[in-house]
Amino acid sequence: MAVNRLLRTLVMACLCGVTAASAQTPSATPTPSAAPASPHAIRLDVVVDTKSGQPVTNLREQDFTLIDNKTPLPIRSFRVVTPAQEPVRVILLLDTVNTPYNMVTYMRQGVASYLKANEGKLAQPTAIAVLTDSGTSIANRFSTDGLALNANLDRTTIGLRQITRDSQWGQEDLLQMSMKSFDSLITYASTFPGRKMILWISPGWPLISPPGMYFTNSQEQQIFSTIIAYSTRLRDAGVTLYNINPVGTGESLIRADYYENFLQGVTRPSDAVPGDVGVQVLAVQSGGLAFESNSDVAGMIRKCLNDANSWYEIIFDPPPANKPNEYHHIEIKVDQRGLIARTRDGYYSNPAAISGH
Repeated sequence: MAVNRLLRTLVMACLCGVTAASAQTPSATPTPSAAPASPHAIRLDVVVDTKSGQPVTNLREQDFTLIDNKTPLPIRSFRVVTPAQEPVRVILLLDTVNTPYNMVTYMRQGVASYLKANEGKLAQPTAIAVLTDSGTSIANRFSTDGLALNANLDRTTIGLRQITRDSQWGQEDLLQMSMKSFDSLITYASTFPGRKMILWISPGWPLISPPGMYFTNSQEQQIFSTIIAYSTRLRDAGVTLYNINPVGTGESLIRADYYENFLQGVTRPSDAVPGDVGVQVLAVQSGGLAFESNSDVAGMIRKCLNDANSWYEIIFDPPPANKPNEYHHIEIKVDQRGLIARTRDGYYSNPAAISGH
């Protein structure tokens, strides 16, 4: 694949998401999300787990320390939140484009198992989206009726794909369709208030960042602009992203763990590569989870949605930016041993508008 074509796919997909992705999504009545009191304040949804993965919901403000670029900052607002206080909406995206064809049925069965459990009674309003060669289809409304959602999914046609995950000539096509779908889901989610959780079920789209790949200064700037745009859009839309790889233990360890090379926040264009916008990377950086080496799709969905039972809302005032697109790494430390706090790992202060290269 030519580098320029790859970059054009990345940047144009993100541009479409910023300016015109609403035309790709079902119609919905926009409802403003609750915003912090200051236009510059940053809101974090923080989940705290034990090392074994059990949620902890009884902490107080004094148990938390917020660190921004290694500098402790005061917490301006703190509260424990439940879905009764703030709506939570869930989008399950079945990605049949990036999933091996022989695994699609298994993925579908895992989602059905989740939807039909507990007599189909879902704790959070949920919508089902499906990515196929022909684009992304998504239900026009959210529902807590898992049986009805499963019946609708049964009526969705998932045909034989013209491109495959492992085809050498199809990676740009896979990436383009994936980015377009991702953009449309962010835009769709942003029209609803409260917290949104997108569970992207697939091994993820191509990272296309082999060692030794060279980029010009202009190309690095284009990738950096895309990274900033996605980070900012996910935060502004109140979206936490999760990735569930249905291939499980059958996945190559090299392929499964490769995304971990790109988890560190990108501070400058010269460090930017296409792998920095992989779905697993964006998921972890948004405060979500990326599951690998696990074949229990229904169980992984339930694990992700544990985050919706209760969480901590922390609002703080960021320090003034010294320059546009200044990256700030966030750490949330808990003053109790054995606990792990998970939230967005950073933000770009004073993000400049993405340029159309």
